[in-house]
Amino acid sequence: MGTIPKIALAAPHYWEEPCISGKNGSGTVFFSGCTMKCVFCQNYEISSMGQGKYVTAYELSEIYRSLEDKGVHNINLVTATHFIDEIIKSFEIYMPKIPIVYNCGGYEKVETLKRLEGIVSVYLPDFKYGFNELGEKYSKAVNYVETAENAIGEMVRQRGKVQFDENGMITSGVIVRHLILPNHTKSSIKVLEIIKEKFGDNVLVSLMGQYIPMGKAEDFEKLNRKITPREYNKVLDVLYDLEIDGFAQELKSADKKFVPKWDI
Repeated sequence: MGTIPKIALAAPHYWEEPCISGKNGSGTVFFSGCTMKCVFCQNYEISSMGQGKYVTAYELSEIYRSLEDKGVHNINLVTATHFIDEIIKSFEIYMPKIPIVYNCGGYEKVETLKRLEGIVSVYLPDFKYGFNELGEKYSKAVNYVETAENAIGEMVRQRGKVQFDENGMITSGVIVRHLILPNHTKSSIKVLEIIKEKFGDNVLVSLMGQYIPMGKAEDFEKLNRKITPREYNKVLDVLYDLEIDGFAQELKSADKKFVPKWDI
């Protein structure tokens, strides 16, 4: 992607977790490119095909200011890691008075996350796979499990347990997202077990049932359908059995109408 940030959308977003979107929306900035190459990415046009426009660090800072003026609850950076130098510069120019959310795939270097300490208020990583072979097969991410464990551990070290304001909006902490994939409930269950063992009550989990075959998913037989209610409930039961706190998305969210329209 190069060093100059490229963005595909900057706007209030109302379909994040309730404690992130609230009533006024989350001020999302979707960056083009990604540290991963997920074959099923719903944002494939921007993550792998490079759709978007270039912006300077100063222009980014003005975007934060504009979103903040619209009354959003936070500034939400989506897949920004590969532009980390300019991201940091943008916050040196202007630091919003609302929380900064770092929304990523979980495939992060600890050294990179340490550079964000004092900037990011809320980490929103994915924990996509319970087995490394799936990370390599579907995302070209070597050693995904260990990398995600170490990354989330660093996020927890920085932010500690989740904190909310008087209106129930998150102000600090870590929410770990997991998207259930068709034919891979064993992986989902393993992810939940790892989260419980490694992080206990220090994180919230957002269990997502919104999977839709997008990107290159049709080239992979096991991924070329939505998940079934049986698959969803099987993983959900484990979430409850492990007494993991967080959010569970309804299956009706598996609809393309929730995919952003890239208008930049």
